[in-house]
Amino acid sequence: MGEWSFLTNHARAMLFIASHPDARLRDLAAALDVTERTAYGIVADLTDAGHVVKERDGRRNRYQIQKHLPLPDRIGRRRTIGEVLDLLGEGKGGEALDLVVEGRGGEARDLLAEGKARRRSRPPR
Repeated sequence: MGEWSFLTNHARAMLFIASHPDARLRDLAAALDVTERTAYGIVADLTDAGHVVKERDGRRNRYQIQKHLPLPDRIGRRRTIGEVLDLLGEGKGGEALDLVVEGRGGEARDLLAEGKARRRSRPPR
């Protein structure tokens, strides 16, 4: 039997973005175990659908989940994106979110730590 995930890459991306709004596409790609091009496509899909808003912050992008919007599916129309993200990502200290990044050899965590360290080491503008 092939490998599969309960959550789609789009759902996993939203969980990751909700927790790391200033993460780079490289960080998202590593967390999802996809290419940067695929990560870009996922973010573009989420942005085009209005579920994620991309804001420019200097040379970087920041992403904001539109938590007030209803789920984009017929079964879950009574729940908002924020309610589901809270259920999956913040329950019991964010253990579900850890599963998004876990199993990637720590690469995503290393990239996030590297990016944060790089931002801290830059002199203020």
